[in-house]
Amino acid sequence: MSMTPRETPLMLSPLRFDPVRVELQLIDQLRLPGEEVWHRYTDYRTVAEAITTMVVRGAPAIGIAAAFGVVLGVRQGAPLDEVIATLRRTRPTAVNLFWALDRMQRRATELPAVSPASPAAPVAIDQLVAALTAEAQAIWDEDVGYCLRMADFGAPLLPPGNVLTHCNAGGLATGGYGTAVGVIRTAFAQGHIRSVFADETRPFLQGARLTAYELQKAGVPVTVLCDSMAGHLMARGEIQSVIVGADRIAANGDIANKIGTYSLAVLACAHGIPFFVAAPRSTLDLSTASGSDIPIEERSTEEVVRIGPVRLAPVGVSARHPAFDITPARLVTAIITDAGVARAPYPESLAALLAAT
Repeated sequence: MSMTPRETPLMLSPLRFDPVRVELQLIDQLRLPGEEVWHRYTDYRTVAEAITTMVVRGAPAIGIAAAFGVVLGVRQGAPLDEVIATLRRTRPTAVNLFWALDRMQRRATELPAVSPASPAAPVAIDQLVAALTAEAQAIWDEDVGYCLRMADFGAPLLPPGNVLTHCNAGGLATGGYGTAVGVIRTAFAQGHIRSVFADETRPFLQGARLTAYELQKAGVPVTVLCDSMAGHLMARGEIQSVIVGADRIAANGDIANKIGTYSLAVLACAHGIPFFVAAPRSTLDLSTASGSDIPIEERSTEEVVRIGPVRLAPVGVSARHPAFDITPARLVTAIITDAGVARAPYPESLAALLAAT
């Protein structure tokens, strides 16, 4: 039987794991909402490819998938260092990836010396696989709990009316339930908000394809916007708050998130609209002083000049695709975490939350 996170209302998770077959299953997020296709993985290198190509995406979900990728690699007999190095190279911005891989590596080193690169009894390898599977499952289960706690902390903060979100920070981007979308779902259930606007989020259209899909499944009223429409609706008084997820949060409170987030934060500030960020503490990177130190992934021209098989720009025209941008802390009203809500000054409040038990 596949392992799944603990049951919660309307749980939606992008992955499954079969401990008997030692097989990871990922829903192909490039094919949603048109098709719900699950791929099966027994090789850590194909898991790395799935992360790189965005079959699985969203900072917490990437970390969980990578953790199970380590399990697959050890089961294959690949050297642990090689497995972790391969998975670390997939996406440079989301810190949850490195957090999860560091945790898996620590768990392996805590066990009796057993290296898949050296001769060892099969039972020893099986014990290592079992221990790492348990650790990966713990990372997954904990993330679901983090999302539920963030929802409880964040829902009362959203003012009455309509909330805008960008990209997808829902169950598909996490172990289940979601960060920003989890807050939205709970806020709607508690009667704090009326409805949701979801930016389409070019070039992968995660808002139009994934956030709208999740909110529709959850029964939350959602309207999709082109990315350029937010300012107009803010000026008309149709948006009362903005909430987004994050891929990395620096020590000073600067936020790395999907490209277009910074523009929304500037617009929200100009219109006096609160701008919230929801992320688990595994997204906090206090070793990074500010957003200027966060590496920004640059992806290919082809992802911008095409939507699926349809080419939008003339052949030979290039395009830029920074996958993320940096929102300075001064534009962030509050950061909602699984341990509570941080407000400025962020160096002090984030450090206190990270130290909380």
